[in-house]
Amino acid sequence: MKKERVDVLLVKQGLFETREQAKRAVMAGEILGENEERLDKPGEKIDPSVKLHFKGKKMPYVSRGGLKLEKALKVFKLSTKNKTVLDIGSSTGGFTDVALQKGAKLSYALDVGTNQLAWKLRQDPRVVVMENTNFRYSKLEDFTAGRPDFATIDVSFISLQLILPTLHAILEPGGDVVALIKPQFEAGREKVGKHGIVRDEKVHLEVVQELIAFAVKAGYDVLDLDFSPITGGEGNIEFLVHLRSTSETATISANVDPSAVIKQAHQTLLHQKDK
Repeated sequence: MKKERVDVLLVKQGLFETREQAKRAVMAGEILGENEERLDKPGEKIDPSVKLHFKGKKMPYVSRGGLKLEKALKVFKLSTKNKTVLDIGSSTGGFTDVALQKGAKLSYALDVGTNQLAWKLRQDPRVVVMENTNFRYSKLEDFTAGRPDFATIDVSFISLQLILPTLHAILEPGGDVVALIKPQFEAGREKVGKHGIVRDEKVHLEVVQELIAFAVKAGYDVLDLDFSPITGGEGNIEFLVHLRSTSETATISANVDPSAVIKQAHQTLLHQKDK
């Protein structure tokens, strides 16, 4: 089997979204191999079957993306137990892995790409693999193993405004949604900085407020808002929103405070970066 660079393998195993992030972690001595040996050379070539993990604790999910949903379930007081989950933008399967570990009976792992889903999930009978699928054109009849009653969304290079209307027609009425708001894919091109990074708190606020208003118009109650515990590709701050599909007039909960969440996100995540 052909050996692979440590930094490339870290991205393939879902621990980082970019090689640059992986490289920094390796050089900082934060990455260990299966036998707890430290790997501090990003270009070192190792067997691709070696499972890498962070110093101090092994990653509990197939990708660090799972940490986003883990936080959302905890903060929003949600459960996937006995749920039929629709994981839109499944990629390596971090969200699907969390949902199953928390008791979901089934997860549709849907992604526009192919060959990304972790083998562990690909062979799990509770996972329905829907690769090479553009969700914008999906219909309820495509979900043959049961109507989803819980949805997660973690998509790139597309706005949530193109996802939510389609989802409303598919998700069970009253179904919960955990969506990741990514300012770098929601803001106008002129508001996205170098390397695709959005740093301006005002732009974050505009994006979040606009998405919340759109969700209400699309038929979702907006129940809660928080920030992702980890930054996205290139270090972008991202936000978690809890929506619920409704056939009534949709509302925004009084506890949803975008300004406070954005301020806290900048203080927490930028402080971590400076450490």
